[in-house]
Amino acid sequence: MSGTKPKTNPGNYFEDFRLGQVIRHATPRTVTTGDAALYTALYGNRFAVQSSDAFAKAIGYPHAPLDDLLVFHVVFGKTVPDISLNAVANLGYAGCRFLAPVYPGDTLSTVSEVIGLKENSNGKTGVVYVRSTGYNQHGAEVLDYVRWVMVRKLDEKAVVADQKVPELPSALTPAQIGGAVPVIDPSAYDGVLAGSRHSWSDYQAGEMIDHVDGMTVEEAEHQMATRLFQNTAKVHFNQWTEGQGRFGRRLIYGGHVISLARALSFNGLANAFHVAAINGGRHVAPLFAGCTVFAWSQVLETAELPGRDDVGALRLRTIATKDRPTNDFPLYGADGKEYDPAVILDLDYWVLMPR
Repeated sequence: MSGTKPKTNPGNYFEDFRLGQVIRHATPRTVTTGDAALYTALYGNRFAVQSSDAFAKAIGYPHAPLDDLLVFHVVFGKTVPDISLNAVANLGYAGCRFLAPVYPGDTLSTVSEVIGLKENSNGKTGVVYVRSTGYNQHGAEVLDYVRWVMVRKLDEKAVVADQKVPELPSALTPAQIGGAVPVIDPSAYDGVLAGSRHSWSDYQAGEMIDHVDGMTVEEAEHQMATRLFQNTAKVHFNQWTEGQGRFGRRLIYGGHVISLARALSFNGLANAFHVAAINGGRHVAPLFAGCTVFAWSQVLETAELPGRDDVGALRLRTIATKDRPTNDFPLYGADGKEYDPAVILDLDYWVLMPR
């Protein structure tokens, strides 16, 4: 019928965003032990605190919390239909804080604010900066982060008058992290059951760790992950559209790579039981099904948390590669400036360990 507005959502294009715009995202999500089991099936995480109620209770949790990155992906997934449905690529993250533990049965929802806009010189795309905050059913903040994403313009002639690139922190301080971990009893932390006897004091700044293992990504796995997080970005799940695009196939969700790298890091960092913050990250290159992911980490900094003598913090830089083992710690190419062609992820983040 003439004049009828469409009832479907085509997603926002770059020119649809405005500085200061606040978006309440649809579909609150109650996370369950089923989600935790699926997450384990996808990534093989073995961190004891998230794997065992008995282990978590022994050190001071009411029961096992959900994996930090599962929480991140669920909160992130809410934003996709409004922020990145028409994205070319998710470019990076900054200032991500895990603020409260999330347990099976909690319900998560997300609100985002547009804090930056910058049109690209080609006039076809622009970069949108958003701060997204995840809340539980009580209205408590459980997570907040900034990400920036390159989004297509629908009308290349459209003018976006107000543009701004926000100032973002290069790293969070130890005083800003740790809120998602209750005070634990380190004496009850069983290193044998956790998979390592190495605690916080055993790690030194500058130390480099090859996580040794590799994981091959299957088509069905990354599709399941995309749906598990209710991420509707067509670049991840729609082969009909992506087959006609730049790569000719679906891109694997960047968060999938982060979770793979985190799972691989267990070998060498088994007692890094909590991701406290993500300082920044770059998806350096795309990943496709059939590739094998490897990872290595460097300890950038060790830090005490103010007022806490139960846990300490490690600031890590984790590098993930595709189809390249990491025994020689690949990062940059021969020129020392451009990334090695195998590098797909460069992630800077804080983890907590018992002291």
